[in-house]
Amino acid sequence: MSRYNLTDFEWRVIEPLLPNKPRGVPRVDARRVLNGIFWVLRSGAPWRDLPKRYGPRTTCYNRFVRWRKAGFWDRMMDAITVAYDGNIQMIDSTSVRAHQQAATVKRGIVIIVSVDHAVGSRPKST
Repeated sequence: MSRYNLTDFEWRVIEPLLPNKPRGVPRVDARRVLNGIFWVLRSGAPWRDLPKRYGPRTTCYNRFVRWRKAGFWDRMMDAITVAYDGNIQMIDSTSVRAHQQAATVKRGIVIIVSVDHAVGSRPKST
């Protein structure tokens, strides 16, 4: 089991919330697709690097986008929070501050460091 995969407890909480489409072509295993989506989100890798064990990357990406539009992710997070009795911690990048110099610098700008050369130089003999 990969560290990015859902636990059995989390799967029992999420499974009833999944959209059900009984007609047409049989769907790919939803748990495998969810694990693939979480792998991409947690690892920060692009969709094209999704390991084969999670199925086709287009399936994972299309379900991610479709479920986002349907509001599935909000319902899922609410259900997981309730299942853990609100005792869950998440970090969102919007709440993490970076140092001001971590931002990108415009191209063509030269950063000039002002240094007093007299302080760093050796004493001169006369």
